[in-house]
Amino acid sequence: MSKLKVISEKSLTNNSRIVGLLAQLEKINTESTESDTARYVTSKILHLAQSQEKTRREMTAKGSTGMEVLLSTLENTKDLQTTLNILSILVELVSAGGGRRASFLVAKGGSQILLQLLMNASKESPLNEELMVQIHSILAKIGPKDKKFGVKARINGALNITLNLVKQNLQNPRLVLPCLQLLRVYSANSVNSVSLGKNGVVELLFKIIGPFSKKNSGLMKVALDTLAALLKSKTNARRAVDRGYVQVLLTIYVDWHRHDNRHRNMLIRKGILQSLKSVTNIKLGRKAFIDANGMKILYNTSQECLAVRTLDPLVNTSSLIMRKCFPKNRLPLPTIKSSFHFQLPVIPVTGPVAQLYSLPPEVDDVVDESDDNDDIDLEAENETENEDDVDQNFKNDDIETDINKLKPQQEPGRTIEELKMYEHLFPELVDDFQDYDLISKEPKPFVFEGKVRGPIVVPTAGEEASGNPGNLRKGIVRTNVSPKADESDKKPTCVDLAKEDTKDNDRTSQQQLGDQNRTISSAQGLNNDIVKALDRITLQNIPPQTAPGFTAGAKKDYSLPLTVLTCTKACPHMATCGNVLFESRTVQLGKLCCTGVETEDDEDTESTSSVEQASVEVSDGPTLHDSDLYIEIVKNTKSVPEYSEVAYPDYFGHIPPPFKEPILERPYGVQRTKIAQDIERLIHQSDIIDRVVYDLDNPNYAIPEEGDILKFNSKFESGNLRKVIQIRKNEYDLILNSDINSNHYHQWFYFEVSGMRLGVAYRFNIINCEKSNSQFNYGMQPLMYSVQEALNARPWWIRVGTDICYYKNHFSRSSVAAGGQKGKSYYTITFTVNFPHKDDVCYFAYHYPYTYSTLQMHLQKLESAHNPQQIYFRKDVLCETLSGNTCPLVTITAMPESNYYEHICQFRNRPYVFLSARVHPGETNASWVMKGTLEYLMSNNPTAQSLRESYIFKIVPMLNPDGVINGNHRCSLSGEDLNRQWQSPNPDLHPTIYHAKGLLQYLAAVKHLPLVYCDYHGHSRKKNVFMYGCSIKETVWHTNNNATSCDVVEDAGYRTLPKILSHIAPAFCMSSCSFVVEKSKESTARVVVWREIGVQRSYTMESTLCGCDQGKYKGLQIGTRELEEMGAKFCVGLLRLKRLTSPLEYNLPSGLLDFENDLIESNCKVTRYSPRRMQEVKCLLQFGEDSGIELELSI
Repeated sequence: MSKLKVISEKSLTNNSRIVGLLAQLEKINTESTESDTARYVTSKILHLAQSQEKTRREMTAKGSTGMEVLLSTLENTKDLQTTLNILSILVELVSAGGGRRASFLVAKGGSQILLQLLMNASKESPLNEELMVQIHSILAKIGPKDKKFGVKARINGALNITLNLVKQNLQNPRLVLPCLQLLRVYSANSVNSVSLGKNGVVELLFKIIGPFSKKNSGLMKVALDTLAALLKSKTNARRAVDRGYVQVLLTIYVDWHRHDNRHRNMLIRKGILQSLKSVTNIKLGRKAFIDANGMKILYNTSQECLAVRTLDPLVNTSSLIMRKCFPKNRLPLPTIKSSFHFQLPVIPVTGPVAQLYSLPPEVDDVVDESDDNDDIDLEAENETENEDDVDQNFKNDDIETDINKLKPQQEPGRTIEELKMYEHLFPELVDDFQDYDLISKEPKPFVFEGKVRGPIVVPTAGEEASGNPGNLRKGIVRTNVSPKADESDKKPTCVDLAKEDTKDNDRTSQQQLGDQNRTISSAQGLNNDIVKALDRITLQNIPPQTAPGFTAGAKKDYSLPLTVLTCTKACPHMATCGNVLFESRTVQLGKLCCTGVETEDDEDTESTSSVEQASVEVSDGPTLHDSDLYIEIVKNTKSVPEYSEVAYPDYFGHIPPPFKEPILERPYGVQRTKIAQDIERLIHQSDIIDRVVYDLDNPNYAIPEEGDILKFNSKFESGNLRKVIQIRKNEYDLILNSDINSNHYHQWFYFEVSGMRLGVAYRFNIINCEKSNSQFNYGMQPLMYSVQEALNARPWWIRVGTDICYYKNHFSRSSVAAGGQKGKSYYTITFTVNFPHKDDVCYFAYHYPYTYSTLQMHLQKLESAHNPQQIYFRKDVLCETLSGNTCPLVTITAMPESNYYEHICQFRNRPYVFLSARVHPGETNASWVMKGTLEYLMSNNPTAQSLRESYIFKIVPMLNPDGVINGNHRCSLSGEDLNRQWQSPNPDLHPTIYHAKGLLQYLAAVKHLPLVYCDYHGHSRKKNVFMYGCSIKETVWHTNNNATSCDVVEDAGYRTLPKILSHIAPAFCMSSCSFVVEKSKESTARVVVWREIGVQRSYTMESTLCGCDQGKYKGLQIGTRELEEMGAKFCVGLLRLKRLTSPLEYNLPSGLLDFENDLIESNCKVTRYSPRRMQEVKCLLQFGEDSGIELELSI
């Protein structure tokens, strides 16, 4: 107690002392007493301020009058020592308190008083050096905190006072240092900067800045900082260029770089670079930099700094300057418009397409460098994933604030008479089911009634005839690989079915061969190595693999019979082999390597029989891929380029790999390394090959015949690669094609590569991307499909590539192409690949491809496999696209229990769920999610049956077929983003949107408003899966208008489905969801369906292209298995939503409800039903018995 009492008394004494001194000083001011007393009091206050933080804190505390007393004394005193004491007190207060105390001093009028003191002191002769040092020091500290400091200084004439002090005292570092610090603060005002430049401040600074010296390094540093600030003015920058200071700065930098061996003066070296950075913001500065050999100088010095991590700021700033000064070039293309042209039936009157059509030839290729060069700092190597996407950091000016516009207002748009055109697409609302057999309620096994799948045709190359390389062997050989007889009892049932169908295929193949052999020669030149390899390969059995995150021994039964087809594509280094596959239209398969299939090691071959016994259980359902059917569908698919080839992965199909693929950890310094290699092109131009090896714009380009040059191709459905230029021996620049009837939207790629060698690291640079950032900077990898790997029983897309980064390059778009923005740069995706096989054929893609023909194949297989007594399935044509392709519309629900009136009424009164996907062609992940949804809805799972009995699903699985077919990234053939046309779709230009909206309007007109609308999308700059919805309250809240948001009354049901998904779907992230309505999104499907149609639960569901950073899949890149799972989980979420929204109508047996509840809480554990459990669930569905059985669901 005594100790506490002493401390309290001491504190009271100190407080009383400073308060007393300030009161005494205030009394001196009012009574104008002797200066000796003021000098004594201020010295005491200075002593306390220097020794006690508590004193400094009390003097600047809220409500304290200490600062006013000091400033009043400073303003009125004539005594020099008193003035110096007060200035020293202010320096102590500001120095120790940081920005808050400086702001406090400004708020009390300190800057104006100090500027006036500077004016008065400058009139005295001789000048008091100590006074000038103190005034300039304190002004340099508080100036940045005063927004109007520059104007005040200019009005008071302080600029010239400080400048003249520097001119007259160049040999006095103690005085010049604070003066330069204050000049830097003055220069923050652009008018002041120009004024100082006219008075010779730039030339003055170059008298201080000089070569390496150990003396006055602090002064040198401040002078450079001041120069960098002054050169931000274009006037001063031009003056510096005119006087040759760019060359001087480079010379000084090299001198400091050479002599600063211990790197003690890094700040000085960085200051020189900052000055160069400022002066190169103008075009003249960049030209002077190039002329002074600045690129080579900074390149060489930065490479020498790479070994020292502490010099990274120098490397990064040098890299930024070099990137900025790299001469801007246009893309090496005849035009940046798409190389394909489609004549529109109607030319829009306004908009980007109208502008494109009205442009004179080649005007879009103009590159206009301006001085408004967007100066964006180089991304730090330890950068965090802080996206500039407005989805999370909303700009207030983009948020809709008009409450009247936010309130959903059902607008019919079209009359009921016009909407009657959609009646035929809703037969379920009028059908009485009198002609249907609805007696049997026994679920039909979910397998195909014909063959499990058609023969998979593997393209192979014919072998050159011995002694005559030019002798061609044409023909089709189909060799069915039958399972070994002694292993038949070890196969699952589905494999037995496959074997029976394989026999049928054998007979069919023999008949076909008989017909073909009468007209064409047999394929006697078939590569024996391939045949031998195929003899031991069945995709029913996957050899054990070792991969990151994969445990050896996990195998999968795929039941994929194999056949062989000769290569139909000419290989550049061999004679043409193959034949026309179809009489009506020539469709060719992508080329296969012509050197034979690389077989596995002998150990793998010998262990095949044992491997065939192992498998992992898969979900009950059909194999949706059928290669023969795919070819037939491709023949009827209409593309603008009239593709005649089929990519091998699309033909053969994709199976998810049996291992997880982690998000790639980005190597330190990879971006600046790649940029440095790009800069080498300018410095060492003689090392650049610059040879075109692929060109869509020039069909007659010469294919290089050298064996070590890669061959490229993209002439197949969904392919996108326009031009390839070989830069170095193993480095290639790739240029993507813009969307048809557009001059931009470059991001999606899908192309073929062949002719590679083993042990070679190939670098690919896709140089005309447009987005400002990408998940390629945060661990995403491109996808590769190897034909050799597929033939070795690994038919899957895998993530590949090292040294991946995404950065701004030196290619520039014209202001027309960039929407009026001058000097808009393109971006580069760069990645390095080591191929697993020599002379393989590989495919690269932005994301897992999913073509229009694949969708049509999947729908046909689902239709042929469903049980019509259990599942109501219809596939209609919504409309035709601009190029004449059909847009499918799918209806799925459960058949009514009977054709009795009550059951038909129950059937017709089911609420609708409307789903759509793939409005943006490059977002292929949306189609994989949709595939998961469709397969789940068509499955025999009891929850899927409950779901069908609860809803009628109307699904448009691909809203933009033309864009998908032709390899577009975002637009349809109209050159417009279809997801910005929902407000006023044009039936001639946007038929799929016009009629999809018509379906929704029809449902609203007949009082069947959908309970849920969801549009599946993909997101290129975020991780996880998440939703965007629509809420008035949350939109208003984001405008910071809390009073208005409190007045809004709104049903929060729009959050229910996302919340459910966050609990049951591992990839779903609730925290990434947003329900804000932005002005820029007012014409999207989500907002229009919410606002005009009146669907409260109107969503966009975004799936990452990269991976997840939370939940079960944290740290993993997303694959098709996870995407399809998300589609299935979405269905499960809808069932829970039904329970929550319609508990009275949801009369399912309690046992099944408990089962479904356990399912959601256990995150949908995947398993397989036993026959007994399947029968028990059937009983629950039929009779409503509460048996209390715990079941798990396979999805």
